[in-house]
Amino acid sequence: MTSSSAVFSALAPYGWDEAWAKEFAPYDADGLLAGRVVRVDRGQCDIVTAGGPLRADTAFVTPHDPMRVVCTGDWVAVEPGGNPRYVRAYLPRRTAFVRSTSSKRSEGQILAANVDHAIVAVSLAVELDLGRIERFLALAWESGAQPVVVLTKADLVPDPATLAHLVQDVETTAPGVPVLTVSAHAGDGLDVLVALVGSGTSVLLGQSGAGKSTLANALLGEDVMDVRAARDVDGKGRHTTTTRNLLGLPGGGVLIDTPGLRGVGLYDAETGVGQVFAEIEELAESCRFSDCGHESEPGCAVRSAVEAGELPVRRLESYRKLMRENQWIVAKTDARLRSEMKKDWKKRGAEGKAAMEAKRGRWG
Repeated sequence: MTSSSAVFSALAPYGWDEAWAKEFAPYDADGLLAGRVVRVDRGQCDIVTAGGPLRADTAFVTPHDPMRVVCTGDWVAVEPGGNPRYVRAYLPRRTAFVRSTSSKRSEGQILAANVDHAIVAVSLAVELDLGRIERFLALAWESGAQPVVVLTKADLVPDPATLAHLVQDVETTAPGVPVLTVSAHAGDGLDVLVALVGSGTSVLLGQSGAGKSTLANALLGEDVMDVRAARDVDGKGRHTTTTRNLLGLPGGGVLIDTPGLRGVGLYDAETGVGQVFAEIEELAESCRFSDCGHESEPGCAVRSAVEAGELPVRRLESYRKLMRENQWIVAKTDARLRSEMKKDWKKRGAEGKAAMEAKRGRWG
């Protein structure tokens, strides 16, 4: 059996620590090996262990629940031998990046586990989609990781004033989140990002064409990930990364690269949405009613801020949209909550209609 010191020496670069060792102790007593999943593909996974890399089957670990399958970033207990070799369990996750599945059922799909930093890559080659950035950030905050927005392809915005304006737009959209500008080709801005991800585990997220693979190669110091040109018409690219891969960084830390995400559905992410729109949540504390929907209720501090020009109406509309979407996902599995939501929506709609009619009466 591999000694404890050898396990630490081999796995520490991948994030192994005393807390993980304590969690793993019962499996160690059973003669199982500790390892971290670096890739999952069709019920098989590649694992790094103290004795070297190995491949194992994940069939024993609840294969039919998308939230409980083994995923990239998991720490697992794997059989020391056998053909096939099996993963017997994964350790409780510290954080998990989850989105809703595309199925009609309310299910979550786990994309990466035990992540410390969520890097949201956004291309400056196309017009900024602030709503999509907010969506990514909501999932990142909900996961328990610290989000970071990286504006890629900064060399395509040569005017400093224009670049500063774009950065300011994103900073307003991402309160409490570092916003970095990077040109992977020129090497500009990479030193700050390398320092930030130099410890712990980072997951790289974004749409196809956002420059994730180029950014990953720059962080890795070599061309590990396949890179393809984005379409000129809309900046979108094909999925150059087709699986989630965990890779060690030369300066420390590990990186999980992910395929480009076309759909970024929320999954029980109310806390994350609240974090993204922290200024709205703070304003809401001053509303007259604790259950204020920020629509037509009297004494609404949020609406007052919009009318005073202190809160962009786009932010409020995006907040409402994400909150409604999240509530609907949660309610899919709760008939009682779904019924209450529909009644509440009808009530608010009637109140809004009555308020508009009252205004028309005053204007008449």
